[in-house]
Amino acid sequence: MTTPNETKVPPSLSALQQEVEEWIQKVGKGYYGVLTNTALLMEEVGELARLLARHYGDQTFKPGEDASPEALAEEMADVLFVLICLANQTGVDLTQAFLQKLEKKTQRDRERHAARQLPS
Repeated sequence: MTTPNETKVPPSLSALQQEVEEWIQKVGKGYYGVLTNTALLMEEVGELARLLARHYGDQTFKPGEDASPEALAEEMADVLFVLICLANQTGVDLTQAFLQKLEKKTQRDRERHAARQLPS
């Protein structure tokens, strides 16, 4: 537990992958198949997209729908969880993959976005 003056360090992607692996073995009793988890990932992305369309797009919430920021965070966490499951199942080190992707995007887009003006 952290004290009021301590800063809690967020877990790394590698730590999250290990935590999901342990959870799957102890609680989940094994992974679903890769294709099942792929379908579940698409389902979770769809649920996230639905909330984003209502929070930031032109659609409005129906009566009784959860419009809280916590619902948005929960859907993002669902996407991350299933993505981590897929990474674990397929042997992908998400930390390494992310760092490689960030370097690639940095090299490719270094000058591309230099003059970009973001909307106010």
